[in-house]
Amino acid sequence: MSNPTRSAGRSVAAIVVTFQSEQYIRSCLRSLRDDVEQVVVVDNASTDSTVRMVEDQFSTVELLALSENVGFATAVNQAAARDRGEYLLLLNPDAELLPGALAASREFLEGNPTVAAVGPRLLFPDGAAQDSAFRYPTLLMTWLEFFHRPARLLRTPLNGRLDSRDGQAVEVDHPLGACMLIRSSAWKEVGPFDSDFFLYCEEVDWCMRAKARGWSIAHVPSAMAIHHGGASAAHSPGASLLHLYESRGRLHRKHRGKTFVRLAAWITRLGLARERDRLR
Repeated sequence: MSNPTRSAGRSVAAIVVTFQSEQYIRSCLRSLRDDVEQVVVVDNASTDSTVRMVEDQFSTVELLALSENVGFATAVNQAAARDRGEYLLLLNPDAELLPGALAASREFLEGNPTVAAVGPRLLFPDGAAQDSAFRYPTLLMTWLEFFHRPARLLRTPLNGRLDSRDGQAVEVDHPLGACMLIRSSAWKEVGPFDSDFFLYCEEVDWCMRAKARGWSIAHVPSAMAIHHGGASAAHSPGASLLHLYESRGRLHRKHRGKTFVRLAAWITRLGLARERDRLR
């Protein structure tokens, strides 16, 4: 993959889906001000001051305030259904683009026409590196999620964690969906997110569908963003975990065989039972 440095000038529309995000949404939207042509905020029936804050402080933002929580995938699809430009930027409300991140991502896509989407290097607010690029979840990864032995494997490719050793872009199965720049032509060819994913795994499913059509997915470490992580999920952690494992099961049923699905479900049940016993 090439990594051009020339300036890119194609239009970008940012989509931010919010739910109880008043603590983070201001910083998120401020990080977009000078880099995108259009910002759409889709609020999934928040009961905090998210909608009021966006209305009062970001007059140029297009706000879709929904009357019910339709889930992340459906909210993104509603915003992306209109003609939004040549690139779609999906950004979580608890994420902030760092200077130059969007330009680096856009330039990479312009120089690599077979790449459907890219993700940046993600950092925690203290500057520590965050896992940003992944392989499709394997049975070993499912096991290590609950049974962290040997621990030396947790931050390695054997646990699906990918990174660039030389700072150059690398091909991946999927980025973390907290920040992803998607080529609009690829979005139209592959189709929208699968709305049966209420929360989690929709970006993994989309990337796998794109790869099945001959596209590739990349991690661009020269683009960086801060990601607080788990902001909306913190309001209802039990429900979020339920959505996570339901979405994982749906993902495997779509992309893997029956034996894989059964073994992944067995490991998950075993791991959750262990966690329940530990909490008691």
